[in-house]
Amino acid sequence: MNKAIKFGGSSVANSEQFKKVKQIVLADPGRKYVVTSACGKSGQEDHKVTDLLYLCAAHINYGVSYDSIFQTIVDKYMEIKQTLGLTVDLAAEFAKIRQNLSRDFSLDYLVSRGEYLTGLCLAEYLDADFLDASRVIRFHYDGTVDLKKCQELLKAQVDPGRRVVIPGFYGSLPNGVIKVMSRGGSDITGSIVANAFDVEVYENWTDVSGFYVADPRLIKNPVQIPRITYSELRQMSYMGANVLHDDAVFPVRQKNIPINVRNTNHPQNPGTMIMNDCRDLDEQDPPHVITGITGKEDFTVITMVKSHVSAEAGFLRKALAVFEKFQISIESVPVTVDTFSIVVQSKKIERYLYEIVAELKKDLHLDDIQVESHLAMLAVVGRAMKQMPGMSGKILSTLGDQQINIRTINQACDEQSIVIGVDNRDLVEAIKAIYQQFISEERVER
Repeated sequence: MNKAIKFGGSSVANSEQFKKVKQIVLADPGRKYVVTSACGKSGQEDHKVTDLLYLCAAHINYGVSYDSIFQTIVDKYMEIKQTLGLTVDLAAEFAKIRQNLSRDFSLDYLVSRGEYLTGLCLAEYLDADFLDASRVIRFHYDGTVDLKKCQELLKAQVDPGRRVVIPGFYGSLPNGVIKVMSRGGSDITGSIVANAFDVEVYENWTDVSGFYVADPRLIKNPVQIPRITYSELRQMSYMGANVLHDDAVFPVRQKNIPINVRNTNHPQNPGTMIMNDCRDLDEQDPPHVITGITGKEDFTVITMVKSHVSAEAGFLRKALAVFEKFQISIESVPVTVDTFSIVVQSKKIERYLYEIVAELKKDLHLDDIQVESHLAMLAVVGRAMKQMPGMSGKILSTLGDQQINIRTINQACDEQSIVIGVDNRDLVEAIKAIYQQFISEERVER
């Protein structure tokens, strides 16, 4: 079974973490395609290499010496080299980076060097081939990944008989100029590699043992999710459950390749399996009725009041056109016979709020318009909810018992998610109440 595996920054933070990575990789001959992030933090007083590289760039732009910051990066990699007995010529690599910084430097080139240097060290330590991501991860000029070209380049340059290490987070434009992805982009590199080689599973190793039903910072020892569908993951990630980069899903979902999120520090934990379809496994081991509970604060609700608005053709189009003019995406659109509400993220609308309200009044001839901020959106996600009659009512009743006022509610037609608007101040208590009612009590029953 061939596998693509990606190690996050915490997994390669120092020489001790490198040793754990080697044990994991060598424990399974199928772990052939290794993608690595840059060295992360090894403690509270430490810093991520990528953060330090961005800081170097800021110093250069302001004409301030970056020597001490750069030396911190050098020391970090030299500790890894010396402790592990590596022979890679890091001195030459750092000299080359400094030389490039003495001219008009590229920010993308600079911040990509963390993954590049980590990949060089890890490849030697694993006795694997090193393949620079700039040679095989290709972007279009608009910044989107050219997946077809990536497949061609990877297949042409990877020796099928050897293990290979590829740095994550960056690639190159068609003209060869290095380009980086958004932060966390190594997840995307791993999924591109998994797609190219049609692996049976993509293992994503990080510092948590997969996904949990609720945020461990809010719920003590929450239940771990053994498996989750891509659809459920997307809904949870959108509402704040960030373990995996959102864009990492698409290349593997395209080929129905499962993602296994694992913990480098607890490799015996099976983690969470992300799959297209969990039905066969669910028949053997029924899931909790709720897969996950998550939420985000700071939304704004604009409510338009007009008699018989639901019967007025074109009203929705006119209202949405105002938001489109200001390039603002819509979260939810609750409608009643005389009211029409639009929910948006507060940070996206705050600069244009007065202009938008004015245009809505002018274009739609409203009886009234109301704006409310400080709203949180709570998402309850679960593929098993549609098999539980009255689930929405039970959730609302649970919140009512805790004196939590419900501002909006939206249930997906597939019945996999229910999104509820509450005041910001009530979000944490709402999550705790739902977890206690539907997870803790179900856990006891089991």
